[in-house]
Amino acid sequence: MVDYSVTVHTGYLAGGSTINKINIKLVGTDGESDHEWLKPWKGALTFLRGQSSHFNVSCPTSLGKLLLIELDKQNLLKVTEDAWFASKVEVKSPEGDTYNFPIYRWISDNEVHQFREGTGLWKLVIFYTFQSSLTTLLFFVFPSWHVYAEGIPHCIKTEDPLSLPREVRFSFTKKTEFDFTASILHHKVLNTTTINLANFPEYTQEHWKEDAFFGYQYLNGVNPIMIQRCKVLPGNFPVTEDKIFLHGHCKLTDEMQKGNIYLSSGGEALVTILKRSLSEITYTSLCMPDDIAERGVEDVPNYYYRDDGLKLWDAVYKFVEGILGHYYKSDAEVQQDTELQKWTSDIFEHGFLLTTVPEMVKFVTMAIFTGSGQHSAVNTGQYDYGGWMPNTPVSLQLPPPTTKGTTSEATMLQTLPDVNTTAQGMAVMWLLSKQSSDFVPLGQYPEEHFSEEVPCKMIQNFQGELEVLSAAIKVRNKGLEVPYKYMDPKEVENSVTI
Repeated sequence: MVDYSVTVHTGYLAGGSTINKINIKLVGTDGESDHEWLKPWKGALTFLRGQSSHFNVSCPTSLGKLLLIELDKQNLLKVTEDAWFASKVEVKSPEGDTYNFPIYRWISDNEVHQFREGTGLWKLVIFYTFQSSLTTLLFFVFPSWHVYAEGIPHCIKTEDPLSLPREVRFSFTKKTEFDFTASILHHKVLNTTTINLANFPEYTQEHWKEDAFFGYQYLNGVNPIMIQRCKVLPGNFPVTEDKIFLHGHCKLTDEMQKGNIYLSSGGEALVTILKRSLSEITYTSLCMPDDIAERGVEDVPNYYYRDDGLKLWDAVYKFVEGILGHYYKSDAEVQQDTELQKWTSDIFEHGFLLTTVPEMVKFVTMAIFTGSGQHSAVNTGQYDYGGWMPNTPVSLQLPPPTTKGTTSEATMLQTLPDVNTTAQGMAVMWLLSKQSSDFVPLGQYPEEHFSEEVPCKMIQNFQGELEVLSAAIKVRNKGLEVPYKYMDPKEVENSVTI
């Protein structure tokens, strides 16, 4: 008989403990163990959140190199069923080798779940490494896509937030903070006797009427991807040359040819916006370097979204290129990876096709950048610019004026939203802009999916590059009247959590 030393780690998440029966099976190149109960020798503390518990699994002979483990959770003594958040399992073989099995998933049913060893061994077993959580979500968590409305992006098929997999719901911490602060803030805003103007973004309050600040927001506000260089006016453009007053004797057509005129799309009904956006979206529009060039804004001054974003894109791209290049040595290996191709087919049906290493690197970079830096750029500043309601009203009670010179203070007050709507809008924007106490910055990975030396070193190098970029942004911001911090890696969430 040979013994395998098994250490099971329960994640430190609220509600992650279990008193149910946990079973395990080890699977290797030369055989597999019995389906064995991990006896709770510490009683109810064995699988308590944050706990690590040790067990021995005996086998008649060596199993060879371990490839995967099987875990299942069974109701013990018919007590109440509970969910268990397992973070990882470590196994030390009789030969002295240590195998790491990253899990980081909720197990809430009685089914058998397979988890692969963390080393990228795609020739021995279906490759499982970089962004493994993404693969998990696509194949194990989301059963199908749903068409909410024709012409807009597909979404996850689910009945309500509680029917979503626990891995993608709000964390307990974030949900508690969200619900509590929403009610408190809404009450304070409605109770006008307690409002201090310092609660509003002071700079926006002081400068919201200025043309320069209005224009600045199209570069570095919450819609920095809408502005583009204009050389020909759209056919239905409501503003004609006689309505525009340029300094000196400049003509609108001349200035357009010089590249000095820019346009930004206006507002429409939400579904109409989504339909139009999807019809116009291209792969290059999701990749920041291509998008900047396509919109013709490479040389626009004071465009900090572009400056910081391109540096962040480059850092992510270099990291992704290193990680994927470590595992995939040729385009043929990309095409022969059956699990990757299943993922690719899903992307192709609902997006794009990948067949080469460079294509995969660019796509994964886009996915990471969109879920981190890009999301921060269009989300985190909502309260900074919308907290002072007249600058960004959440709704209007009357249509905007169509005739120039007919607006007065009275008509503006009649058009702007009422106090209750304003309070709700401010509360939502403040909550969406606020960091949760369980915030994880870009490049930090509490979940240990990698155990090999090379990728771990690449992660350290990536973190070092982000530190340098963050420091440079902070130095630059000291000299700005309106600091731009939304692409600072220290302020960017590792992934979308809203």
